[in-house]
Amino acid sequence: MTAGALVRGDALSVRHPVPDDLDVFVAAARRSRALHGPWTTAPDTDEAFAAYLERSARDRESCLLVTQNDTEQLVGVYNISEIVRGAFQNAYLGYYAFVPHAGRGAMRGAMPLVFEHAFGQLGLHRLQANVQPDNLASRALLAATGWREEGFAPRYLHIDGAWRDHVMYAITAEEIPRRT
Repeated sequence: MTAGALVRGDALSVRHPVPDDLDVFVAAARRSRALHGPWTTAPDTDEAFAAYLERSARDRESCLLVTQNDTEQLVGVYNISEIVRGAFQNAYLGYYAFVPHAGRGAMRGAMPLVFEHAFGQLGLHRLQANVQPDNLASRALLAATGWREEGFAPRYLHIDGAWRDHVMYAITAEEIPRRT
């Protein structure tokens, strides 16, 4: 799975999804439904994965799979979406881990790779992430990787049948911790 890595670290890599990922991805998404709960819905059917691949091919998206270098296991996903060019050079970041890798530091370990891709390869200046207030693990990930809290957005996104409040975070190219 690490073939085609966009950015490779010591233990983890990030790369774009490919059609051959279908079975492993869908199985991981199904295995992780309880983990994702009210926060997000990962593509957990063949059709949903096909739509994800289609989305990944768009110019305004960069969908990234996080994989372990030694085992090639799928750890999680980072999605850079709504890329805006011109004077803004901004995008949104969404993410989720897969069971059994959640809570083990892999997504935190992959964030510098995502920064390298977003701020280096894509040439972005700013990333934004919006997290539901009760999603403490997600908020801890952002805090641990240098993001700054910018505000509160009531009824920001329609998720799991309801409009959900979100805490807004951002980071710019000048703020990212440098990978060593």
